[in-house]
Amino acid sequence: MDFFKTEFLSYIIEPPVRTILLAAVTIIIVVFLLRKLLHTFFSKASFIEARKVNTMEAMLYSFINYAAVLSFIFIVLSEWIEIGRILAGAGVLGIIVGFGAQSLIKDFFSGLFLLYEKQLHKGDFITLNNDHHGIVEDIGLRFLKIREWSGKLLTISNGQINTIENYNFEHMRVIEHITTNFNEDPRKVVQVLEEACVRLNEELHEYLKKDLKGEIIEPFQVYGMSSLNDEHRGYQYTVIGLVHDLVYWTASKETRYILAEAMYDHKIAMAEQRVELNSKEDLS
Repeated sequence: MDFFKTEFLSYIIEPPVRTILLAAVTIIIVVFLLRKLLHTFFSKASFIEARKVNTMEAMLYSFINYAAVLSFIFIVLSEWIEIGRILAGAGVLGIIVGFGAQSLIKDFFSGLFLLYEKQLHKGDFITLNNDHHGIVEDIGLRFLKIREWSGKLLTISNGQINTIENYNFEHMRVIEHITTNFNEDPRKVVQVLEEACVRLNEELHEYLKKDLKGEIIEPFQVYGMSSLNDEHRGYQYTVIGLVHDLVYWTASKETRYILAEAMYDHKIAMAEQRVELNSKEDLS
């Protein structure tokens, strides 16, 4: 037992192993201190919006982690390989590595552009590539993570992101379409919708977007008749209102409920889907 202990200690104090262990401990301590420093700074950065703070903090954490790993790899390699020779042959090596690391480089720069162009922040509700809907949970230099409605966590490399629809950029417009039966009088329908908008502005006043003076920018209102023949079913009307982005989903749900009540109370018939089937006798 003493023999193995002595051999292990002698192996530990060997210059390469000692250097690597020291580098690992140093890097861990530096990463910990940098993360602690960044967290302290951002927690006191009241002059920056909370979502932007979380986004920058997540991105910088990712950058620190990648830098730490790469530094450790270079330190380990330098114990057995001359880094100078590697750098001297960087021309040939760069071509070889370049082909293999194209996706990595693409992901990295795409992540930088996401941060620089402020396309999204942590906590934003987005639609990704017209396919995935969810809340941004983490933004890294290589990957973006969004939590879908079902609870599933989607991780996608930044280089695969083609389109982003962001529902959290200060304001959103509630747009609700109402399609009525062709037999309903348009004058009556517009009057009912205008009365419903008065109720919407009273009950959902807190959701509406306001300017610096506290005045409503765009109240709930009847935009007008948006279709004379909505898919061959009836007349279509549209109600709109500008609300704060963070309450958009709640405002939309309550708007639909109030409009449905108004239609029901005034006995306005909504459009119904009709399917016509032709028998063989009709065709003959």
